[in-house]
Amino acid sequence: MLKPRLLALSGSARRDSLNRKVLAVMARGAEAAGAEVRVVSLGDYPLPLYDGDLEDSQGLPDNAARLQQLFASHDGLLLASPEYNGFFTPLLKNALDWVSRPLPDGSGRPGTVHVRGKPAGITAASPGGLGGIRSLQHTRQYLANLGFLVVPEQMGVSQADKAFTDAGELGDEGVRKAVEGVGAAVARLAMAVRGD
Repeated sequence: MLKPRLLALSGSARRDSLNRKVLAVMARGAEAAGAEVRVVSLGDYPLPLYDGDLEDSQGLPDNAARLQQLFASHDGLLLASPEYNGFFTPLLKNALDWVSRPLPDGSGRPGTVHVRGKPAGITAASPGGLGGIRSLQHTRQYLANLGFLVVPEQMGVSQADKAFTDAGELGDEGVRKAVEGVGAAVARLAMAVRGD
């Protein structure tokens, strides 16, 4: 039986991003539940702001096509994103807006064919007291609009600038287990969707 393959993304491209640290914990939970996880940085796939005129004149950017293929080759998504004024980041929104555009093969099929019916799990981290939880509702709705099956489990890590040990582990066992649990839930759903 092949392990489900999960794509892991952060809505932050910062080198020392707290959300990338949370994403690593979520990925470990998914791996412990039987998944294979590939972590990628959106910073490695720079894209212009979505512009219909640009798309009409130049077609789908190469990095958008690469991201579409990454989603096509994975069975689900792990996502951690900072909260910007109550919403997820513009970096994430722009990347996924490009991913949703028609495939470059001329078929006219939307990029959402590569995500429809696949599980996703969401987390957020913030130095503040709310842990980015205000953004999770919007993240959930946006991913569902794209066609993802977003698992009920989610986690906002508050005071995240103080939450990690020097080894990059969440110091609070309950918080660590909750974040790992989001990853595990996605892995289990990915197996169920595939019929494993």
